Amino acid sequence: MKRTLLIMAALATLSAPALADEALARSKNCMACHAVDKKLVGPSYKDIAAKYAGNAQAVEMLAGKIQKGGSGVWGAIPMPANPQVNDADAKKLAAWVMGIK
Repeated sequence: MKRTLLIMAALATLSAPALADEALARSKNCMACHAVDKKLVGPSYKDIAAKYAGNAQAVEMLAGKIQKGGSGVWGAIPMPANPQVNDADAKKLAAWVMGIK
């Protein structure tokens, strides 16, 4: 019984940050164009994480794209700037995306 409770507590703490960052992505309107595991208007978060896996500068670069927008990397549709996202939230979102498997 204790073991089951420990496992459940560990899983709850592991999934809580992921859910919190997904909630942040929803609150900043990122999920209007992106989904975790499928392409919408923009690429899926899983595809983004795979593309930049192993890139030590990925979080910084993605945080910049979240705030300033970008174009040409994933096709013809540009990603608009998102000025409502501050530096800390942009880095948190980028780190969350890069942690998606």
